[in-house]
Amino acid sequence: MADGKSILIDVSRCTGCRGCQVACKQWNNLEATETVQAGTYQNPPDMDGNTYKVVRFEEGRDEKGKPYWHFFTDMCRHCVDAPCFFSAEEGTALHDEETGAVVFLDNLSIDNLDAVHGACPYSIPKGNEKTGKVVKCTMCLDRQKEGKIPACVQSCPTGCMVYGDRDEILALAEKRVEELKKEFPKAHALNPEEVRVIYILTDDDEKYGNITY
Repeated sequence: MADGKSILIDVSRCTGCRGCQVACKQWNNLEATETVQAGTYQNPPDMDGNTYKVVRFEEGRDEKGKPYWHFFTDMCRHCVDAPCFFSAEEGTALHDEETGAVVFLDNLSIDNLDAVHGACPYSIPKGNEKTGKVVKCTMCLDRQKEGKIPACVQSCPTGCMVYGDRDEILALAEKRVEELKKEFPKAHALNPEEVRVIYILTDDDEKYGNITY
């Protein structure tokens, strides 16, 4: 499934405002997650049954001792060939033909969490203990079917997130990487041919926190 839609996330334009994180909560009518102050602005610490997207904050110093602060709006990548879809029991997940969105259906029980979570290379699927279902980002498939863009993209105030036809997003990612390389020689896109949510990073992958690449 090479056509459909994609989302480009250019982290060089992310300010860590968490507008996308809040928009995801609101659109999906997700309950608040109880958290504690852990010495970082990142909150909550990870995705869970009521949090489909989290903005990760990572501080450090580069090879020259210059401080950096990277933000990474982590979410389901909606893989082109999604391992979680193939690992779910038949009839419990949907790989939408029109958009490419990978969606877990209401009949995917939390009893199957180990199978779909273990298959995901990004450790995305979570269990909602209250509903007993396996959950994750749906790429706002319901909004897409109504001609709207995903809520997280709609909420982004800096243009960090862009939604569109996959071929256009792939071309935009390539162009943007070349632009960024003038200032950030390490700029690159993460696995653009394999996923529909494509990240552009300006530094080494491991400097963006507790994410899987």
